[in-house]
Amino acid sequence: MTDYPPRQNGKNEKFPTQEEPVNISRRRLLLATAGVTAGALVLGFGFPVKQARAKGSPATLAPGTRVPAFLEIRPDNVIRFQCPFAEGGQGIFTAMAQIVGEELDADPSTFLVENAPAGADYLIMEGGIRSTGGSESVRSSYFTMRRLGALARQMLLQAAAEVLQVPVASLKTEPGKVIHEASGRSLPYGQLAARALDMPVPDVASVKLKHPSDFRWIGKPVKRLDVYEKSTGKAVYTIDCSVEGMLHAAVQHAPRLGLKVGTIRNEAQVQSMKGIHSVHKLPGAVAVVAERWWNAKQAAEALQIDWLEPDESEKFRYMPADFSSAAFVEELANAQGEGEDVEVKGHFAQAMKEAKTTLTAQYHSQHLNHAQLEPPTALARFNDDGTLELWIPNQEPELFQADVAALTGLDISKVFIHSPLMGGFFGRHFNYDHSAMAYPQAIQLARAVGRPVKLIWSREEEFLRDTHRPMAAVRFSAGLDAEGYPIAIQAISTCEGAAEGIAGKKDDKIDETSVEGLAGKAYAIPNVRIAQLYKKGPVMVGYWRSVGNSMNDFLYESFLDEIADKGGKDPFELRMRLLKGNSRLTTLLRAVEELSGGWKAGPYTAADGSRRARGVAMASPFGTQAAAIAEVSIENGQVRVHQIWEAIDPGNIVNPAIIEAQVNSAVALGLSQVLIEESLYEKGKPVARNYDLYPILPPSRMARVHVRIVESGAKMGGIGEPPLPAIPPAVANAVARLTGKRVRSMPLSRHDFT
Repeated sequence: MTDYPPRQNGKNEKFPTQEEPVNISRRRLLLATAGVTAGALVLGFGFPVKQARAKGSPATLAPGTRVPAFLEIRPDNVIRFQCPFAEGGQGIFTAMAQIVGEELDADPSTFLVENAPAGADYLIMEGGIRSTGGSESVRSSYFTMRRLGALARQMLLQAAAEVLQVPVASLKTEPGKVIHEASGRSLPYGQLAARALDMPVPDVASVKLKHPSDFRWIGKPVKRLDVYEKSTGKAVYTIDCSVEGMLHAAVQHAPRLGLKVGTIRNEAQVQSMKGIHSVHKLPGAVAVVAERWWNAKQAAEALQIDWLEPDESEKFRYMPADFSSAAFVEELANAQGEGEDVEVKGHFAQAMKEAKTTLTAQYHSQHLNHAQLEPPTALARFNDDGTLELWIPNQEPELFQADVAALTGLDISKVFIHSPLMGGFFGRHFNYDHSAMAYPQAIQLARAVGRPVKLIWSREEEFLRDTHRPMAAVRFSAGLDAEGYPIAIQAISTCEGAAEGIAGKKDDKIDETSVEGLAGKAYAIPNVRIAQLYKKGPVMVGYWRSVGNSMNDFLYESFLDEIADKGGKDPFELRMRLLKGNSRLTTLLRAVEELSGGWKAGPYTAADGSRRARGVAMASPFGTQAAAIAEVSIENGQVRVHQIWEAIDPGNIVNPAIIEAQVNSAVALGLSQVLIEESLYEKGKPVARNYDLYPILPPSRMARVHVRIVESGAKMGGIGEPPLPAIPPAVANAVARLTGKRVRSMPLSRHDFT
């Protein structure tokens, strides 16, 4: 999921310009080694369009229109597509194939999709960047990728016109071929590829996109392209990568962030262990390089290291020995101040004075690990030609490329980032502080030993150095009128936002990630004040699936139910009242009500004799609207979620099957965080170093999920993250309805509901 990439004024000055070629000779080498048949329409290795071939084209092609950077059509009609966004299980490869294939008139099943290399051609998002995060991939590139397919189709039509000696206007396409109806002749794309390579890329304005009524694949449940390889173990992740002459490495990090390596008391003994190549001191860690990773891991764990406290000037990233999560919760809760205004509407203070009834409550969210299946892995190789190749899971290739260039002193054209499939990410694979990343260590080790090195962090080391979902304490106040309806609401969030945590400081502007899910609500409450009180903590924080919404919607939507209770209102009907006039959201609420078989809060007795209740919640993250209803019971003092009904409106859709899968995935993660997940620190160290003390939702606790997709026709929103934020509050609201006990923090496993 998860997530926002760090940005600076919407630009990335380190990126090469659009016109800058990226090591053409190396791309030709890759072409030769890829086994591509000579004469294919080579559109997969970043070749700049040569001036001779670009005659009649714009002098500078707009991002996403340099067709040869993205597509390669082979003689057998297989279409190799360089996807500008990283695949980590969210289905982006399939969605991109549908979008490009729709306008190219090529069946998505004929696509071979790969992560595109770092390079200027792929900076297709607003601001001249690309990033797989914030649920932006499809919505930010939808029309760009459609135009790309249309441009490639036009090049094929022009090639066919020359071969058949007929006007282009007399030709049409069917999936994978060009047809001349008058003569009945047809040519497969693969046969036209060589000639199409010499066609100029047409002017974007010259191609017309399809009307949605003519779509063959967009909007249809096209089968995932990556299912077979993943099901048969053929999919390649960074942890699977290998190169000739490669050594393996494992690390032991300092038990607390910021400590320095002192004496290694048993270095000689470890060096003499079986298969060990060398032992290396790194910033905040010691690495062992070996012929096999298991030998390296055993040796790294055997190291006896004296860790040293840093000097005061070195404490930018430092974890005090007395830090605990419990104390930090209290620190946030007791923070004084009214915060900095984020959203102000009406006159909150005056409305509170005039209110018939008032209420206050304080909620807080917990730190969370990413806990993705594939642990951090990096493979680094320095080549004889002065280049560096790096295989890493990542969500922003160009940012990593720029960072590696700065780290090594190499020119950016000498750094090649390979982006294998990601084994889960949820925001883990952005470019965080080096202490949270494996690739700087792999680079340092490869340079030191003069051979390629693949470094894998063990699960224990990952839990020690993971970035976390931020923790927040939010003070709510509300005022109700004589009829019990809210006329004023205030939320003051004491926290460090994800972007602030990455920067290590507060910027001049409010970190939007700290208040999303609190600010900008659609409910018609006339007097609103949302504020942030910045509080820095020593835990490294970062982006987590649905970012601020993942915690703030739980906080806000739970308090909204408290308002309903205080005013004697049904929580579903209160939301309908507050959304009156908002046809999109009232339609969505009615959709989830219908999906659930009709709203009934409960408690009630189910067919199996269990006492159950339901809760409702809404969320509006990343341009998409979501509404959820949860059904719960209590078993042995703990919450059991039986069913989740969720209606989601992303405006327009590409693949309903992927959307349904993403809703199920988001529900699982939402349930996991509200029921059991929590990252705790004691004495400056994480309590959990593996899944035994950091349990994630087991299959036995997964709810049955019902999904309804509502296409309102609004501007396209995201899908990977939006289904998550409404789940935790829906569950918490159902629990409160069933037990009469209002829970104001997660996870619910901390509470006994016997």
